[in-house]
Amino acid sequence: MTKVKYKYNPQTLTYEKVEPGIRDRIRKALPYLAGSIVFAVAIILIYENQSFFKSPREQAFERENEQLRQQYDLLKKQMREMEIVLSDIQLRDDNIYRVIFESEPYPNHKRDRATGGSNKYRQFAEYESGQLMTETWQALDRIEKKLYAQSKSFDEVIKLAKTKEKMLSSIPAIIPVNRKDLRAGIGPYGWRIDPIYKTRAMHTGMDFPSETGTPVYATGDGKVINVESNYWGYGNIVLIDHGFGYQTMYAHLSAFKAKIGQVVKRGEVIGLVGSTGKSTAPHLHYEVLRNGEKVNPVNYYYNDLSPAEYEEMLKAASSSGTSFD
Repeated sequence: MTKVKYKYNPQTLTYEKVEPGIRDRIRKALPYLAGSIVFAVAIILIYENQSFFKSPREQAFERENEQLRQQYDLLKKQMREMEIVLSDIQLRDDNIYRVIFESEPYPNHKRDRATGGSNKYRQFAEYESGQLMTETWQALDRIEKKLYAQSKSFDEVIKLAKTKEKMLSSIPAIIPVNRKDLRAGIGPYGWRIDPIYKTRAMHTGMDFPSETGTPVYATGDGKVINVESNYWGYGNIVLIDHGFGYQTMYAHLSAFKAKIGQVVKRGEVIGLVGSTGKSTAPHLHYEVLRNGEKVNPVNYYYNDLSPAEYEEMLKAASSSGTSFD
């Protein structure tokens, strides 16, 4: 209870009640106001740091969540490193392993197949760490996709390795005419002067001049898929399918020594040199096709020629500016 103060009035010879002034009232209220402010600040600080009100179990859960978040970050880093390693394996697969077996790179559309849409990750949106969980699962899905594609690619490489021996015997690898039977003036692959029309034209094979009746040999194992006689153009031809994307054609033959459907071995006689069709002299016009495209046959004599002999053939071919057909 507030004490009441009295003051003696000598004029009235009585004690009069002293009323406190504004300053006195403010002075008395200040301690209460300061105390209220301190109490309010304390309450705010306590509520901001809710750990004061959390049970030991809740605090343990928080510590565990923080440890899990750190593990997630470490896992993301490791998955990024795994993706780098997988990308390096893909490069080696396409540029080394498949090159050895002369196979096309594994198709990109198979490597990039979809593993799931955005709805797949929508379930994580309600979580506080939803973004972290989404990124982690996306990285896992990318790795899973790459691993699946790479396993399929390696399955194909294994098959290629198992058929390597057959492939090596099938790929064109020798000169189709015995070198001792050749005359000078090999007609090379490339742009040459046509011997009849005297115009510049693309010569899609190599011409091997030789006497009529000289044996012509299959340059790789395969199956004869065409034997045809023409009055003009290539004249009498034999076409062999060697598999693995390779075919060879032998033109201007004077006689056939093989028939359609016959399976032939490398070095087997399939015809005789002649001058049928559009030809100016007895010779064999020889073509190599790779996946349907005519390529330079000079790159396919590695079973027959030493490096020095190969260089000699290149010089002989480049010294001729014309062809025989």
